[in-house]
Amino acid sequence: MQSTFDIILAIGAFGLVAIGLLGLVISSNLFRMVLALVMAEAGANLLLVLVGYRTDAVAPILGVQAAGTPMVDPIPQVLVLTAIVIGVGVQALAVAAVVRIYQAYGTLDVRVLRERFGLDVTRAAGLPPTRSLEAPVGGRPLPPPIPGLEDGADMAGQGRG
Repeated sequence: MQSTFDIILAIGAFGLVAIGLLGLVISSNLFRMVLALVMAEAGANLLLVLVGYRTDAVAPILGVQAAGTPMVDPIPQVLVLTAIVIGVGVQALAVAAVVRIYQAYGTLDVRVLRERFGLDVTRAAGLPPTRSLEAPVGGRPLPPPIPGLEDGADMAGQGRG
């Protein structure tokens, strides 16, 4: 049977993962996306540690515990330690990429970056832009004509004359 503390930790771990995934989905700023990824990673690491945790067990060090005493599973702890080291490297690479992107484009907004990066790719490939870079002339276009309304009819459907 799990204790209340174990349930709170599991809820917190799932909460961190959910907040991280939600931040990745709704954020349009690259740096905030990196922070959301860090939060999701921390939640996943906590979940892995909780998988191997047992309240009545001791550390898996041979010769220290009494005979017959259950031990905590060391495999999830080793996996989390490895994941933390890899995560720090990925985070450093992501922050370095965000800094370089900001230096090159002057913004971290994903929508603006998508347009500017697309233009850079098409220019580098020697292709014309996929759409016009100019604003439309004359303001808003006219609405489409209403079917059945002829030149001689007004809005009530009655002819002039």
